[in-house]
Amino acid sequence: MESVLSMSSGSNNQAPIQIGALLRLALDDVRRRIHDGVAAAGFDDVRPAHTTLFRWPGPDGRRPTEIAADVQISKQRVNDLLRDLEQLSYLRLDRDPSDNRARIVRLTRRGKRLHQAAIAAHTELEDEWRQAVGPAAYAQLRHALAEITGA
Repeated sequence: MESVLSMSSGSNNQAPIQIGALLRLALDDVRRRIHDGVAAAGFDDVRPAHTTLFRWPGPDGRRPTEIAADVQISKQRVNDLLRDLEQLSYLRLDRDPSDNRARIVRLTRRGKRLHQAAIAAHTELEDEWRQAVGPAAYAQLRHALAEITGA
């Protein structure tokens, strides 16, 4: 976190880092820390790409095409990752009752535990960020991002 904060100061007469770059650095930190937390919780058979599929709101009850749109990777890549997770017993791909050609992701107990580990890692990260900048600044950051994104 300190390295991201120190880079934004614009020292050495350089232009300050653009907001998009700061957001990307923060997102990279979030993704890395969530995967590290999942691995530390004993789910060391998944790669960061697998963990990405568990980002909010998570894959359970959703079609692969919805997941692909959320994580911004191709449907083919998402299907490959889902098949990996299915082989590792984190989920199953059931037929969508409204469309026999489509599939719905259903997390297994193991998959639900992985998802909970990802949520716990994210919560820990947010607590650390809140402590780093203070509760008021953190609340302002959350509010500003919600306003900007319409969330």
